[in-house]
Amino acid sequence: MTLKTMIVDDEPAGRRVLREYCAAVRELEVVGEFADPRLALTAAQARPPDLIFLDIRMSGMTGIDLARGLPRDPSPSVVFVTAYDEYAVQAFELQAIDYLLKPFDEERFQETVRRVLARHATRGSGERSAALDALLDQLQSRIAAQDSHATLHRLLAESGSTVKLIDAADVEWIESDRNYVKLVVGRVTYQARSTLQSAEAALSQQAMLRISRSILVNMRFVREVSRTPRGDFILVLAGGSTVTSSEGHREKVRDYLERFRIGTR
Repeated sequence: MTLKTMIVDDEPAGRRVLREYCAAVRELEVVGEFADPRLALTAAQARPPDLIFLDIRMSGMTGIDLARGLPRDPSPSVVFVTAYDEYAVQAFELQAIDYLLKPFDEERFQETVRRVLARHATRGSGERSAALDALLDQLQSRIAAQDSHATLHRLLAESGSTVKLIDAADVEWIESDRNYVKLVVGRVTYQARSTLQSAEAALSQQAMLRISRSILVNMRFVREVSRTPRGDFILVLAGGSTVTSSEGHREKVRDYLERFRIGTR
């Protein structure tokens, strides 16, 4: 079985990675690659592909809006690609719709493709369409709820028995701790009942970068950078804290830091 495959991502690096990984899988034939989601939708409606790798956040049209406009007979298999795990990994898994969380490696990509091939062979077009519609409804409601409280300038946080209002711009890094997050401001650590995903959304106007599954860093406060023997990044912050990136987020941290290298533009 060969699946005619479309790639839709408004970031050149994202399309390149998907294109290279697809080329290594004989069951996938890339028939279209688009930076503009509107052009991608027009092409998909004219000649429906079997499979679409679809970024969620794009300029001009979200991946969710594009997916709503896809043909339903036949209905393609869809793999959502996103850097935002607040878009409810649970929702993807409940509806058995595949996703790739950036940054992902080739092994993760191939695992996803194996599931897609199996589901495409056993699910009819109507079943794929129903699962996709159910997922889109869940994602849309979760995004709306998230956007309703996003981008806060001040945050309520606890320090011992005291509740304080702290400026979002002063938070140097955040770490998830079960049902709470720890917010570090200089040498002081606060606590708030929240998820890391919600904290990331609330501080979306800050230069926050996820360096591991459990840590967000405000890159404005990074003062020194070094590497571990295995290549992970060690970041020293203005307040004296030291945090280390994980292997899965290593490439994202490197790409971010490369923006500041003299002579790279």
